Amino acid sequence: MTTTMATTSSATTAAASSKSSPGPSTTGAAELARRGEPSPPALQESTLDPAEALYSEVIPAGNGWSREILAGQVLRIVDLEGNQAVDTLFFNAAATDERYSAPDTITAQKNIYLTTGSVLMSTEGRPMLTIVADTCGRHDTLGGACSAESNQVRYALEKKYMHSCRDSFLLELGRLGRGMGKRDLPSNINFFMNVPVTPEGGLSFADGLSAPGRYVEMRAEMNVLALISNCPQLNNPCNGYHPTPVRVLIWDAPAWDSTTWDVP
Repeated sequence: MTTTMATTSSATTAAASSKSSPGPSTTGAAELARRGEPSPPALQESTLDPAEALYSEVIPAGNGWSREILAGQVLRIVDLEGNQAVDTLFFNAAATDERYSAPDTITAQKNIYLTTGSVLMSTEGRPMLTIVADTCGRHDTLGGACSAESNQVRYALEKKYMHSCRDSFLLELGRLGRGMGKRDLPSNINFFMNVPVTPEGGLSFADGLSAPGRYVEMRAEMNVLALISNCPQLNNPCNGYHPTPVRVLIWDAPAWDSTTWDVP
């Protein structure tokens, strides 16, 4: 397969210096427990070499992306400049009625946050992907995708017409030509996005935990169709009020070493 490479513009690269994040919290475990938050996970780096990826592409800020990933292949999403939310959905490539399920995923792992070892479950209760490496440490399952309607309700009436992740998802589905539309958009994953749950059970959109170059890596457990919206949101801190590009890479199925990859 031909490798597709893309680079960020010099202006975008220059912006990276002004967009950074402190990274995973160093708050003590006792304090996190008092707040009802999980302890910081052990971060897991990958052994895969980007130079050996069969596919690599930069997704500009606000754009959509989709691609089929075969069982055993590995997908990495890289937060190039830090604090960039990446709204993501997965579908069974052969039967798209089966797709990522937030309720099944949360129930199976008994955790609302995703990190190394998390298994992304389908609406049929089957494993779709397993997170095998993660240098960010926590990813959201509850915040959903921004839309014209939510922008209007949360921020201001005039915000309705701003570009949103739901728009990007629908545009990308239209480009695919599979007859999929609004009814095919379940609750999505927000990689690199920090959405703490308050003691009262509410959600808050907080400063991100990611930083430039951090990534999350997943092994496909079935043939999946990946759908991404590189979030264009400007009204809350999920993108540091400055959306930036991310990179996606795909490797063919590697020879897994259980001493290196401590995952299911």
